[in-house]
Amino acid sequence: MERLKIIVLFSLALFLFGCNKGAGEFSITGTISDETFGTGLDQAFVKIYKVPVASNTEVFVASQTIGTDGKYHFTVPRERMEKYIIRVTKNLYFPIEKTIYFSELKLKTDNVFPLSTWAKSWVELKFINNNPLPQDHFQYIKQDGYGSCPECCPISAQDLYGAVDTSIYCINKGNTIYSLLYWVFNTSNQGYLEANTTAFDTTQIYLSY
Repeated sequence: MERLKIIVLFSLALFLFGCNKGAGEFSITGTISDETFGTGLDQAFVKIYKVPVASNTEVFVASQTIGTDGKYHFTVPRERMEKYIIRVTKNLYFPIEKTIYFSELKLKTDNVFPLSTWAKSWVELKFINNNPLPQDHFQYIKQDGYGSCPECCPISAQDLYGAVDTSIYCINKGNTIYSLLYWVFNTSNQGYLEANTTAFDTTQIYLSY
């Protein structure tokens, strides 16, 4: 009799555990903010992918275009997945990618993941050496400005020599400061330059030496 009770309880536990693991849906939601203008990211395109366990293959699940409030919402079946990936794109904005691991998700409540991005802007670094000599050495290094994207200009010191008449274009977050320190070696000419780079446009920082 005691053995039968144990078997029944064990079978019931397996049944409940199996139902809990195999059933239900995940609700994945949040607000995507436009940090440049302090609004929701209106008309952004949002996609969600799933990646099965022990696989590098991304499987497309769903997509949507969000409204002025910036809210997105996906409902996905509870499956044995390693992770989900959310990607957000909008023209002239930095893209967003958010990885959500299976272990982070809950069944009985919304899984809220707020996201944000910035409008793109550009700075033109315009440098001109008015009286060039072969030994002239000009150096600059970025102080403020976006530096964590594939399109961003380097954060390390940059060197130019001799005759210089060049424009270097760097991407930045819209309506934020881009600045640099510069030195013309063997002269007293050194200093600091900055500009507020207008969203969706190119702003010039000019230096002649």
